[in-house]
Amino acid sequence: MHLFFATDVSGSVCTLGAEESHHCVKVLRLQAGEHVQVTDGKGNLCKAEIESANAKACTLRILEAHFEPAQAWQLHIAIAPTKNIARMEWLIEKLTEIGITSFIPVITQRSERKILKTERLHKIVMEAMKQSGRRYLPAVQELGTYAEMLERAKDFKGQKFVLHCIEKEKSTFQEVYKKGENALILIGPEGDLHNNEVEQAIGHGFTTITLGDVRYRTETAALVAACTLHTLNY
Repeated sequence: MHLFFATDVSGSVCTLGAEESHHCVKVLRLQAGEHVQVTDGKGNLCKAEIESANAKACTLRILEAHFEPAQAWQLHIAIAPTKNIARMEWLIEKLTEIGITSFIPVITQRSERKILKTERLHKIVMEAMKQSGRRYLPAVQELGTYAEMLERAKDFKGQKFVLHCIEKEKSTFQEVYKKGENALILIGPEGDLHNNEVEQAIGHGFTTITLGDVRYRTETAALVAACTLHTLNY
Protein backbone atom coordinates (compact mmCIF):
# COMPACT_ATOMS: atom_id res chain seq x y z
CA MET A 1 0.00 0.00 0.00
CA HIS A 2 1.39 3.39 -0.99
CA LEU A 3 2.54 5.65 1.87
CA PHE A 4 2.20 9.45 1.79
CA PHE A 5 3.13 12.33 4.09
CA ALA A 6 0.75 14.97 5.43
CA THR A 7 1.47 17.58 8.07
CA ASP A 8 -1.81 16.97 9.91
CA VAL A 9 -3.71 13.68 10.22
CA SER A 10 -5.59 14.52 13.42
CA GLY A 11 -9.04 14.90 11.86
CA SER A 12 -11.31 12.61 9.86
CA VAL A 13 -10.01 14.10 6.61
CA CYS A 14 -6.50 15.23 5.68
CA THR A 15 -5.02 16.95 2.63
CA LEU A 16 -1.74 16.06 0.96
CA GLY A 17 0.68 18.82 0.00
CA ALA A 18 1.22 19.79 -3.63
CA GLU A 19 4.15 17.43 -4.30
CA GLU A 20 2.58 14.44 -2.54
CA SER A 21 -0.72 15.12 -4.33
CA HIS A 22 1.00 15.25 -7.72
CA HIS A 23 2.86 12.01 -7.00
CA CYS A 24 -0.34 10.31 -5.87
CA VAL A 25 -2.58 11.42 -8.76
CA LYS A 26 -0.29 12.12 -11.72
CA VAL A 27 2.59 9.67 -11.14
CA LEU A 28 0.91 6.72 -9.43
CA ARG A 29 -2.46 7.50 -11.05
CA LEU A 30 -4.41 6.59 -7.94
CA GLN A 31 -8.10 7.38 -7.99
CA ALA A 32 -10.90 8.19 -5.56
CA GLY A 33 -11.91 5.16 -3.52
CA GLU A 34 -8.46 3.57 -3.45
CA HIS A 35 -6.79 2.91 -0.10
CA VAL A 36 -3.41 4.33 0.93
CA GLN A 37 -1.41 5.00 4.08
CA VAL A 38 -0.46 8.43 5.41
CA THR A 39 1.90 9.57 8.16
CA ASP A 40 2.60 12.93 9.77
CA GLY A 41 6.15 12.13 10.89
CA LYS A 42 5.06 12.57 14.51
CA GLY A 43 4.31 8.94 15.31
CA ASN A 44 0.95 8.60 13.54
CA LEU A 45 0.31 6.12 10.73
CA CYS A 46 -3.16 6.00 9.21
CA LYS A 47 -5.02 3.90 6.71
CA ALA A 48 -7.02 6.19 4.45
CA GLU A 49 -9.23 6.30 1.40
CA ILE A 50 -8.74 8.80 -1.39
CA GLU A 51 -11.76 11.11 -1.27
CA SER A 52 -10.76 13.61 -3.95
CA ALA A 53 -8.00 12.77 -6.44
CA ASN A 54 -6.94 16.38 -6.90
CA ALA A 55 -3.41 16.65 -8.30
CA LYS A 56 -2.79 19.86 -6.35
CA ALA A 57 -4.59 19.06 -3.09
CA CYS A 58 -5.55 15.41 -2.79
CA THR A 59 -7.89 14.77 0.16
CA LEU A 60 -7.97 11.52 2.13
CA ARG A 61 -10.60 10.16 4.51
CA ILE A 62 -9.00 8.57 7.58
CA LEU A 63 -10.20 5.02 8.18
CA GLU A 64 -7.81 3.78 10.89
CA ALA A 65 -5.16 5.53 12.98
CA HIS A 66 -2.24 4.03 14.89
CA PHE A 67 0.26 5.88 17.09
CA GLU A 68 3.82 4.74 17.83
CA PRO A 69 5.60 6.39 20.80
CA ALA A 70 8.99 7.89 20.08
CA GLN A 71 12.10 5.99 21.14
CA ALA A 72 13.11 6.70 24.73
CA TRP A 73 16.32 8.53 23.76
CA GLN A 74 17.18 11.15 21.15
CA LEU A 75 20.12 11.28 18.75
CA HIS A 76 21.26 14.60 17.28
CA ILE A 77 24.06 14.87 14.69
CA ALA A 78 25.94 18.18 14.29
CA ILE A 79 28.26 17.99 11.29
CA ALA A 80 30.20 20.13 8.83
CA PRO A 81 28.73 19.39 5.35
CA THR A 82 31.09 17.69 2.92
CA LYS A 83 32.37 19.47 -0.20
CA ASN A 84 30.70 16.75 -2.30
CA ILE A 85 27.01 17.36 -1.56
CA ALA A 86 26.07 13.87 -2.81
CA ARG A 87 27.88 12.37 0.17
CA MET A 88 25.94 14.57 2.59
CA GLU A 89 22.64 13.69 0.93
CA TRP A 90 23.53 9.99 1.15
CA LEU A 91 24.39 10.43 4.83
CA ILE A 92 21.16 12.15 5.83
CA GLU A 93 19.18 9.46 4.01
CA LYS A 94 20.97 6.71 5.94
CA LEU A 95 20.75 8.54 9.28
CA THR A 96 16.99 8.86 8.77
CA GLU A 97 16.73 5.12 8.13
CA ILE A 98 18.78 4.38 11.26
CA GLY A 99 16.72 6.81 13.33
CA ILE A 100 17.93 10.28 14.37
CA THR A 101 16.08 13.16 15.98
CA SER A 102 17.75 16.09 14.25
CA PHE A 103 20.43 16.92 11.70
CA ILE A 104 22.47 20.06 12.47
CA PRO A 105 24.77 21.32 9.66
CA VAL A 106 27.61 23.51 10.93
CA ILE A 107 30.19 25.82 9.35
CA THR A 108 33.64 25.27 10.89
CA GLN A 109 37.03 26.90 10.27
CA ARG A 110 38.01 24.30 7.67
CA SER A 111 34.61 23.87 6.06
CA GLU A 112 34.73 23.74 2.26
CA ARG A 113 30.95 23.90 1.85
CA LYS A 114 29.21 26.99 3.25
CA ILE A 115 25.94 26.82 1.31
CA LEU A 116 23.33 24.12 1.83
CA LYS A 117 19.89 23.68 0.25
CA THR A 118 17.92 22.75 3.35
CA GLU A 119 14.70 22.32 1.38
CA ARG A 120 16.24 19.50 -0.67
CA LEU A 121 17.48 17.79 2.51
CA HIS A 122 13.94 17.96 3.90
CA LYS A 123 12.68 16.09 0.83
CA ILE A 124 15.38 13.43 1.17
CA VAL A 125 14.56 12.95 4.85
CA MET A 126 10.84 12.63 4.14
CA GLU A 127 11.37 10.04 1.40
CA ALA A 128 13.81 8.07 3.57
CA MET A 129 11.32 8.10 6.45
CA LYS A 130 8.57 6.72 4.22
CA GLN A 131 10.82 4.15 2.55
CA SER A 132 12.11 2.79 5.86
CA GLY A 133 8.70 2.72 7.54
CA ARG A 134 9.72 5.03 10.36
CA ARG A 135 7.03 7.10 12.06
CA TYR A 136 9.14 10.11 13.04
CA LEU A 137 10.54 12.76 10.69
CA PRO A 138 13.97 14.09 11.76
CA ALA A 139 14.32 17.86 12.03
CA VAL A 140 16.77 19.47 9.59
CA GLN A 141 18.19 22.73 10.91
CA GLU A 142 19.49 25.59 8.79
CA LEU A 143 23.25 25.75 8.22
CA GLY A 144 24.73 27.77 11.10
CA THR A 145 28.06 28.79 12.55
CA TYR A 146 30.12 26.77 14.99
CA ALA A 147 29.63 29.39 17.68
CA GLU A 148 25.84 29.28 17.25
CA MET A 149 25.83 25.49 17.56
CA LEU A 150 27.89 25.58 20.76
CA GLU A 151 25.63 28.26 22.24
CA ARG A 152 22.51 26.18 21.58
CA ALA A 153 24.24 23.08 22.95
CA LYS A 154 24.57 24.74 26.38
CA ASP A 155 21.00 23.76 27.20
CA PHE A 156 21.19 20.25 25.73
CA LYS A 157 19.73 17.63 28.07
CA GLY A 158 21.96 14.61 27.60
CA GLN A 159 25.53 13.65 26.72
CA LYS A 160 27.61 15.60 24.19
CA PHE A 161 30.43 14.06 22.15
CA VAL A 162 32.99 15.41 19.69
CA LEU A 163 34.81 13.23 17.14
CA HIS A 164 38.18 14.40 15.77
CA CYS A 165 41.58 13.12 14.64
CA ILE A 166 43.81 15.37 16.77
CA GLU A 167 46.27 13.56 19.05
CA LYS A 168 44.48 13.96 22.35
CA GLU A 169 43.20 11.69 25.09
CA LYS A 170 39.88 10.18 23.98
CA SER A 171 37.30 7.71 25.18
CA THR A 172 35.09 5.27 23.31
CA PHE A 173 31.30 5.35 23.31
CA GLN A 174 31.36 1.98 25.05
CA GLU A 175 33.31 3.50 27.94
CA VAL A 176 31.35 6.70 28.55
CA TYR A 177 27.89 6.56 26.98
CA LYS A 178 25.04 5.90 29.40
CA LYS A 179 22.34 3.77 27.82
CA GLY A 180 19.03 5.58 27.34
CA GLU A 181 20.45 9.12 27.50
CA ASN A 182 20.00 11.69 24.74
CA ALA A 183 23.15 12.19 22.66
CA LEU A 184 24.56 15.05 20.58
CA ILE A 185 27.47 14.06 18.31
CA LEU A 186 29.70 16.74 16.74
CA ILE A 187 31.78 15.87 13.67
CA GLY A 188 34.08 18.18 11.72
CA PRO A 189 34.77 18.54 7.96
CA GLU A 190 37.17 16.58 5.73
CA GLY A 191 40.08 18.65 7.08
CA ASP A 192 38.94 17.90 10.66
CA LEU A 193 38.11 20.37 13.39
CA HIS A 194 40.78 22.90 14.31
CA ASN A 195 42.46 22.32 17.67
CA ASN A 196 40.88 25.46 19.14
CA GLU A 197 37.43 24.25 18.02
CA VAL A 198 37.95 20.97 19.85
CA GLU A 199 38.99 22.91 22.96
CA GLN A 200 35.88 25.10 22.67
CA ALA A 201 33.71 22.00 22.44
CA ILE A 202 35.36 20.49 25.52
CA GLY A 203 34.78 23.79 27.32
CA HIS A 204 31.08 23.45 26.46
CA GLY A 205 30.83 20.01 28.01
CA PHE A 206 31.63 17.78 25.03
CA THR A 207 33.53 14.52 25.60
CA THR A 208 36.20 13.63 23.03
CA ILE A 209 35.53 10.29 21.35
CA THR A 210 37.52 7.90 19.19
CA LEU A 211 36.06 5.36 16.76
CA GLY A 212 39.33 3.39 16.67
CA ASP A 213 42.51 3.52 14.63
CA VAL A 214 40.79 3.83 11.24
CA ARG A 215 40.57 7.31 9.70
CA TYR A 216 36.99 7.59 8.43
CA ARG A 217 35.52 10.05 5.96
CA THR A 218 33.26 12.65 7.58
CA GLU A 219 30.03 10.95 6.48
CA THR A 220 31.31 7.49 7.41
CA ALA A 221 32.27 8.64 10.91
CA ALA A 222 28.76 10.01 11.42
CA LEU A 223 27.19 6.74 10.30
CA VAL A 224 29.50 4.60 12.46
CA ALA A 225 28.81 6.80 15.50
CA ALA A 226 25.03 6.67 15.00
CA CYS A 227 25.06 2.88 14.54
CA THR A 228 27.25 2.44 17.62
CA LEU A 229 24.85 4.35 19.88
CA HIS A 230 21.84 2.50 18.51
CA THR A 231 23.62 -0.79 19.20
CA LEU A 232 24.43 0.31 22.76
CA ASN A 233 20.75 1.10 23.34
CA TYR A 234 19.51 -2.37 22.39
